[in-house]
Amino acid sequence: MLILLPPSEGKASPRRGAALDLGSLSSPELTPARERVLAALVDHCTRHPERASATLGLGRTQAELVARNAVLLTAPTARADAIYTGVLFDALDLRGLTTAAKRRAASRLMVTSSLFGVVRPADRIPSYRLSGDVTLPGLGPVASVWRDALGPAVTGALGAGLLVDLRSTTYAAFWRPPGDLAPRVATVRVLQERDGRRSVVSHFNKHTKGLLTRDLLESGEQPLTPGALAALLGELGWDVEIGPSGRAGTRLDVVVTEVGLSAG
Repeated sequence: MLILLPPSEGKASPRRGAALDLGSLSSPELTPARERVLAALVDHCTRHPERASATLGLGRTQAELVARNAVLLTAPTARADAIYTGVLFDALDLRGLTTAAKRRAASRLMVTSSLFGVVRPADRIPSYRLSGDVTLPGLGPVASVWRDALGPAVTGALGAGLLVDLRSTTYAAFWRPPGDLAPRVATVRVLQERDGRRSVVSHFNKHTKGLLTRDLLESGEQPLTPGALAALLGELGWDVEIGPSGRAGTRLDVVVTEVGLSAG
């Protein structure tokens, strides 16, 4: 089983640590694409910081994020699971997992990244700011770079297992599973139910996906189909409805009434 997570916009900034070594990262087949995106981002933030702020969608009080991008080649790094912060990763709480679940996280989790394509929890990366919908001068849309590069990395990591796709819409555009993988792809949507009405709410979505991922890692189970995944989540206390299947896989709707609580 491979669980594909979105990144967080907010990131911790390590004060010390070795500089970035692209050659040490998992999925080495992505190194050429990583070099291209990194070079374009550093160059833009170094030569045109004011324009870079607009390119990155930053406000006037966020100039330090542009400056941080300008020194990515020499900035200190930390494990990716310490860099990514925010609602999903707080709920997942990788540091609080049991020893066995931590081992599973190392092999079953991948985080989508605008700068690195995908990273594993143990990959050492610097803090950066680059959203998935950004277009960089001289490079073009970041999503287009990864659409051309991510396939072999993700499918190689997936092997014969089930892909649990928890990415947001922006990062799902980086790579879409080919049709032949559809029987082994489950995309998860979180719906909040209140007064008989259902809606997608960002905070509930991220928090629930973090808790759900945590439960899957702690369970130790390896479902091989979307149906088996839905059954497992039901056993773990989640209210799950199996939605339509198509070329992108099978959609599973997780219904919550409060953060972390099933609708049932």
